[in-house]
Amino acid sequence: MLKTFKSLAARVDGEAWVRFFLALAGLALAFASAVFSSAASEAGNVVATAVFASLALLLAGIVGVLTVPYLARQVVAARVRDHFHYELTREGMVYLVAAVLVGVAALNTANNLLFIILATMLAAVFVSGIASAAILRRLELDIDVPSNAFAGRPVAVRVRLHNPRLWIPSFSVTVDAPNDKKKKRPGWQWQKSEFIFPKRQRWLQLPDYQLRRRPSPLKPPKVLTRPVYFTFIPPKSAGEAHVELVFPRRGHYSQESFTLSTRFPFSFLIKSRNVQLESELVVYPALMEPDDLLDILPLVTGEFVSFVRGRGTELYRIREHAPGDMARHVDWKATAKTGSLKVREFTREDERRLRVVFDNAEPGHVSSSAYEHAVSLAATLACHFYSENVDLSFAGSDYDGPQDLDNFLSYLALVEPSRSDWMLEMLPVSSDFNLIITARKPGSIPGPLWECSYVIYM
Repeated sequence: MLKTFKSLAARVDGEAWVRFFLALAGLALAFASAVFSSAASEAGNVVATAVFASLALLLAGIVGVLTVPYLARQVVAARVRDHFHYELTREGMVYLVAAVLVGVAALNTANNLLFIILATMLAAVFVSGIASAAILRRLELDIDVPSNAFAGRPVAVRVRLHNPRLWIPSFSVTVDAPNDKKKKRPGWQWQKSEFIFPKRQRWLQLPDYQLRRRPSPLKPPKVLTRPVYFTFIPPKSAGEAHVELVFPRRGHYSQESFTLSTRFPFSFLIKSRNVQLESELVVYPALMEPDDLLDILPLVTGEFVSFVRGRGTELYRIREHAPGDMARHVDWKATAKTGSLKVREFTREDERRLRVVFDNAEPGHVSSSAYEHAVSLAATLACHFYSENVDLSFAGSDYDGPQDLDNFLSYLALVEPSRSDWMLEMLPVSSDFNLIITARKPGSIPGPLWECSYVIYM
């Protein structure tokens, strides 16, 4: 009982109730002043009549200025928060047609039983609207979305719907994204243009204005791509649903509101209410399957291993020559003594270091499919070498974030072909092995980078 009282007290708007009672007191005093003014007028006291009438008007004006607007704003805010949308279902249309037929028959036959049936049918529609509104009111929504995901791979999303009411349960509630068809179409605007006469000879050119339709702003795709259904939510409890969402493309997904809807109890109407709740998600590029990397991953790994193995200065051992060994590591003295080709191996001076470089392409330079393949390849190779405990660094056009995998994947998730002043020649000189994904022509890579790099062309 004490908890119930505390919950009721927590939901009470104290300031609103104080202003309400002050308004009642002010109106009561204004009414009393008006009564005294009437009595003074009947007694012939002009001064008292004027004083009491002025006091009544003053009290009514104070109440109207200080209390009524505040209470009106509270009511409007509550109505906006609980604003419902209605949509007639196919079942509801059939039901209303049947009600119209019953009404026509009742008017033609003057049969009281038909009038009773018609009243019952209309009352069912009215009860359906009240019940569905009561189910959706005051429901609280919470959606737990991870900060990132990979395109084409399922990600778990938790949807929680809380019913804070004391006695009224909720039935058959669906959580979904808002319907964009209900939004207004983009308007019109005047845009600058040029009047040319005639168009081919261009003898006359004057500044002009044309009325054109304003393009609708491009909005990021929505986070919740499928509806989530809750059968029953008891009072003072919450229902949870874990759904797996798959995002087909990389990019930034954002959603500012969600829709709670229900068909309960008779499915005549779909009643919905918007809930303001911001949710954002960055979808990384799709990771390529191992079968798709069979042609390139062994080559990249072999070049990188060969580079790392011979980058030190102290001799580790002399061994037999193996395919893929560099010619500069051949030990000619040992080869002459033994009669077989020998190779020198050096100790590593530091950990393996690899720099992934994404040289962004200009618009129209490569096809969209080739560009997306290159972005996915860069993300896949970065994740592969990260799992191999390779010390990674990253570089690319317009990339200035921290040198960690998450930031580089976020950069790849949002990158688009663009013109930039960034060039491969601007890469700082280091001892890293460079893995370069570029749209440049073969042979255009600078000499110092070419010697310690593996280049993948888009």
